[in-house]
Amino acid sequence: MPRSLRIEKENGVYHIINRGNYRQDLFINEGAHAAFEKCLFEACEKCEWVLEGFCVMTNHFHLVVRTPKGNLIYGMKWLQSTFANRYHHYRKVHGKLFQGRYKSLIVAEGSHLGALLHYVHLNPVRASMVSVDQLKDYRWSSFWYLFNKRKRPDFLDCSGGLEAAGGLADTPKGRDQYLSYLKWLSEEDAAQKEMAFEKMCRGWALGTKDFKKALLEEVEDDNEPVDQPEKVPRYDGERLREANELRWEMLLEKGLSAIGKDTKSISGDLKSADWKVTLACLLKLKTSATNVWITQQLNMGTPDAVSRYVSEFRTSGGDQKMPFKELTTKVMT
Repeated sequence: MPRSLRIEKENGVYHIINRGNYRQDLFINEGAHAAFEKCLFEACEKCEWVLEGFCVMTNHFHLVVRTPKGNLIYGMKWLQSTFANRYHHYRKVHGKLFQGRYKSLIVAEGSHLGALLHYVHLNPVRASMVSVDQLKDYRWSSFWYLFNKRKRPDFLDCSGGLEAAGGLADTPKGRDQYLSYLKWLSEEDAAQKEMAFEKMCRGWALGTKDFKKALLEEVEDDNEPVDQPEKVPRYDGERLREANELRWEMLLEKGLSAIGKDTKSISGDLKSADWKVTLACLLKLKTSATNVWITQQLNMGTPDAVSRYVSEFRTSGGDQKMPFKELTTKVMT
């Protein structure tokens, strides 16, 4: 069955988002904002998180959290359940508070983390709640704490945004320069596009293709022989299609390397070449790769042809012979 892609890493950095159930306004007044911030800060202390940034709006929140102990799932469960219990007790209401578990994207260090912090800090501006000039007065954000240094808790690290805006110092001058930078950024659609603002809440990871591949390699723990397609690891949801295809690509690259083939061989050899059929069979057994994807990657003609070639290969016992098993071991380990 499909499964969620949940990655917990020691010292991992995450963008976490959740909304009120049915997108209802959840943080309806200063008291609700303050109560959530209190729970968030308690979670950071309890789990020893580093809070890189946050912004609490009226019906949703954004958190940028570093987890030195790799305990994101435990910490988020505690944070949301504790806030919900307190909210219900105080308001004498019942029912589901958040729209779901929460969404988390693991984030690459450097420019991707910096762009995310800019995105989070500019949330109230994009929602037309404040202007950029008023941003430092928006109370429920790490940007407010940037300008109120003495009130920062020890676990709140406000240096990321400053560093990403040009290595600015955490001084009155540096903070003013960061505000000017955000004002420029808020007016520059091209710069926002380059930083991929529109993708900050999509998918499962923010980073380069190599970064994502490395993450998938870390979670590839299910290396037992798998013969039934329905038991093959496949990450659920349209938003995780990229993770599935990256996994298929990684295994295909390992397979090509193991048999001494390359992209020239793919285009130059027969569509029904034995080595192509062998790799296609391996991909069908060990991944949820579609016939369409395999056809395109291995230049095998049509999706129906892939099905036919693989079926004939298995009927002849090719997948039970030692060469196939040895190749499978090389690719899957």
